[in-house]
Amino acid sequence: MIALLTGIIQEKSAGRLVLDVGGVGYEIWISFSSYCELDEEGNRVTLEIYTHVKEDQLKLYGFTTKQEKELFVLLIQISGIGPKLGVTILSGLPADELAVAVEASDLARLTGIPGVGKKTGERILLELNGKLDKVLLGAAGSGKKTSSSSLKGDVVSALVNLGYSRNVAERTMKQVDSEGSSFQDLLRSALKELSG
Repeated sequence: MIALLTGIIQEKSAGRLVLDVGGVGYEIWISFSSYCELDEEGNRVTLEIYTHVKEDQLKLYGFTTKQEKELFVLLIQISGIGPKLGVTILSGLPADELAVAVEASDLARLTGIPGVGKKTGERILLELNGKLDKVLLGAAGSGKKTSSSSLKGDVVSALVNLGYSRNVAERTMKQVDSEGSSFQDLLRSALKELSG
């Protein structure tokens, strides 16, 4: 299986790119988030790759980060979500925002993604709950203790991504006790505070 490719971007469009690796052009399907992070055509790039094999086809899915690939693999293990919908979901919400939405049980945010209905959204919340420590805003969500101010900044960013204003998010974080808390605990406390 192909797990990683480094090459020159030959063609790039929303949803797909062709990567020249030693004279061989690989067609790779990508999320809109990855598309936005990639350099222009002619530049060298390294992509994490998921190889999907069916009886009649082999497709490569590319990701700019290991976290996005890990989240994609978790998504396609959920009943009713194939690689195409997995990429659509990651196009609708970048990996860190999707992880925050799952941690916050934000069904409305998930069903706002094209192709994700209520039942699929509920399955995502059920299946991914508690499995996203590695994805949540990089190291901040790994459960490792980081400095209080760094964690608070990460939670403020997560709240802004969820649609709260920066002023409201910062004011809420001043009211939440962050001593010895992980990212997930802080986020839950902040959401509880906001829901009042």
